[in-house]
Amino acid sequence: MMVLILGLVIFLGLHSIRIFAEDWREARIARIGEKRWKGTYSIVSVIGLVLIIWGYAMARREPVVLWSPPVWAPHLAALFTLLAFILFPAAHMRGNHFKSLLKHPMVIGVALWAFAHLVANGTLNAVVLFGAFLVWAIVDYAAARRRDRAQQIVYPDGTLSRDVMAIVAGAIAWFVFAFFLHGWLIGVKPLG
Repeated sequence: MMVLILGLVIFLGLHSIRIFAEDWREARIARIGEKRWKGTYSIVSVIGLVLIIWGYAMARREPVVLWSPPVWAPHLAALFTLLAFILFPAAHMRGNHFKSLLKHPMVIGVALWAFAHLVANGTLNAVVLFGAFLVWAIVDYAAARRRDRAQQIVYPDGTLSRDVMAIVAGAIAWFVFAFFLHGWLIGVKPLG
């Protein structure tokens, strides 16, 4: 469990710099340059992610069961995860309704993904992993909206064609991940 927690501290800590230390972040970028910042950020993120995956896999070997998920939980998780997969590309596409309505669709997608997995898993390691991501997503969303208001950022209206692009891209990615990659990478086939 310690490897999982270390990975979460590294990954979510790094992704929380903008929430809690925006001035420090801006000063580092100014000092070392944006490319070097992004390179270092990416390397540290990958290290944190690898530790999360490795730590979660180790913790799954001796699970501490806290509750038995309801029989409908995997179906709810599949639906929420599909929505999350649609929100991920929507966050990077200009001119879609997801972005204009939600403002930060990727963070909401992370929250949906985390909540879905909390409901569908009843082990301590799942609570630590998905609970940490859910709390982080809520805090990050609040901070991002506060920044938007302070900077008077307005998100333009979306178009149906951009919505369809986000939906199709997200649905295809979800299908590939749910039916092929999840079992191979995570060791669990969520949809049989």
